[in-house]
Amino acid sequence: MGIKVVPTETVPASVYKHLLPHERQAITTRFHPAVLIKPVAEALAGLAIAGLLTTTVAHRNGSAILIIWLLWLILVFRLLIRIYTWLEDYFVVTSQRLILATGIFTRTVNMMPLTKVTDMSFKRSAMGRLLGYGEFIVESAGQDQALRRVDHLPYPEQLYLEVCGLIFKDKGDSDD
Repeated sequence: MGIKVVPTETVPASVYKHLLPHERQAITTRFHPAVLIKPVAEALAGLAIAGLLTTTVAHRNGSAILIIWLLWLILVFRLLIRIYTWLEDYFVVTSQRLILATGIFTRTVNMMPLTKVTDMSFKRSAMGRLLGYGEFIVESAGQDQALRRVDHLPYPEQLYLEVCGLIFKDKGDSDD
């Protein structure tokens, strides 16, 4: 169907910890790499500014140069944390539930049973259409859902159709 499903061997063990024994993993995907655009741009801009300040303002001032490059290293460290977070965060659709596993220092696992989904849509901003990601809006009968919005999902049209197929599979079988 053209949907990008992450092969089983690349899914972190942390995702499997949250699957029930009778659940079948249907789709596992990480967020679109576009979530890294801002931290990469900040690190590159910081590099340019650090280089400019080193050669102009802080020229031959060792402590100023050290402070400038330490500040830039903070941006690089922040970028590395964002990359690691991107590698560890997953959106999982099983035969029973939608699961969103996020975080590296504090792991948060949000879940919604497929049977509780009353409405699901996706939207794509202009940037999302350009880069290939979208946002899912999931609604259920409950007041406050843990999985209301899931942004930066790759291939949202295909993912939407696949999830809808799982949600409505029992309803279609009853017509036979």
